Amino acid sequence: MATKVYKALSDPTRRKILQLLRERDMNAGEISEYFDSTKPTLSRHFSVLQEADLIQGNRQGNFIIYRLNVTVLEEAMWAMMDMFKLEHRGNDDEK
Repeated sequence: MATKVYKALSDPTRRKILQLLRERDMNAGEISEYFDSTKPTLSRHFSVLQEADLIQGNRQGNFIIYRLNVTVLEEAMWAMMDMFKLEHRGNDDEK
């Protein structure tokens, strides 16, 4: 699973999609307004993100509403920090 997550995160378009979904849930049409990509290209990006379980899509009428799966994203970030032995530093540590 980690390989799929890191592959999904390696693409700047997919990272931008995640950034947009961090703000609010959106349908494909709303997301596409931020890109010059074709619908099939964006659909492929959505598929990669869903396969990595970084986003979930739920059908509501004629639309699929995408939402960020924060848990998987957080787990990937913690795993990466562990891999590079990075520590989270809060404000108390910066004094």
